[in-house]
Amino acid sequence: MATVELRFSALPEHVRTARLVAAAVARRAGVDEAVLDELRLAVGEACTRAVGLHQTVGISSPVKVLLIEEEKQFSIEVGDEAPRAAPGGRGSGSAGDGTDVEAEEDEMGLAVISGLVDDVEVTAGEHGGLIRMTWPTTPPAAVLP
Repeated sequence: MATVELRFSALPEHVRTARLVAAAVARRAGVDEAVLDELRLAVGEACTRAVGLHQTVGISSPVKVLLIEEEKQFSIEVGDEAPRAAPGGRGSGSAGDGTDVEAEEDEMGLAVISGLVDDVEVTAGEHGGLIRMTWPTTPPAAVLP
């Protein structure tokens, strides 16, 4: 199992870099060229979501992205350290403080990711959240001498 770990400051300008690195590693791992655009979009959405959560809560630690190449699949994990309730749950905000709007944006981002990726796992809790997206890979064709 080969793993590439990427950490970046929670700034929107670094999301593009994460997308480009993810697509390059996915291509090398054998992810079908036809889904690379969706992969880039999904990674961008997940990273943008993590950056937004870090900025909203005021967390200075980096956003973490793991690119994991396994035998017949390629996974990308985007992690944040923003404490919150599980997806679909309500945070501890009062009415009118923007918490409902943030929760709606969060759920919309997750819906976009789910529409782009068939195999998605989302976990969240008091120590942060993780989005794990997985794609099948095909082994490279054998090169004949």
